[in-house]
Amino acid sequence: RMSFALGLQGPCASFETACSASLVAGHSAARALQHAECGAHLAAGINLMLLQASSVGMAVAGMTSVAGRCHTFDHRADGFCRGEGCSAVVVRTGDVETARRVILCGSAIRQDGRSASLTAPNGQAQQGLLHGALQDASLQAHAISGHEAHGTGTALGDPIEAGSLAAA
Repeated sequence: RMSFALGLQGPCASFETACSASLVAGHSAARALQHAECGAHLAAGINLMLLQASSVGMAVAGMTSVAGRCHTFDHRADGFCRGEGCSAVVVRTGDVETARRVILCGSAIRQDGRSASLTAPNGQAQQGLLHGALQDASLQAHAISGHEAHGTGTALGDPIEAGSLAAA
């Protein structure tokens, strides 16, 4: 419907990954451009919390912060805070003059597979993901200036993710 309303052509898909749908959309955009399926790509994500039961279930499972603040990669981490949000980015190839520009050299997506629990990251899978993105970008780890992190804000997930990044 978005493509129809905006008159867009090329690949069109929606993703539901629980935590990384916007990143998967960005990865899909990069691949579509690499394969000349389009000249520009609109990658967007939205999170709406329409059912109270989801928030209650996450709180009961101990996933949400008791303090009401997310302290990602911090010793005070006790869970995450739910929130609604929307973002969109236009991904293009070539030298495009814009107010803000980010250069995406490479990307990778993977499922963690089995780990300590459904919500815990798998350190080895995370390292493989990071190595895959570096290989896609033809870069060495020291060349990276930024990294998107899941950052659960939990004492279990954050150290696994930080350790995977350090190891890669």
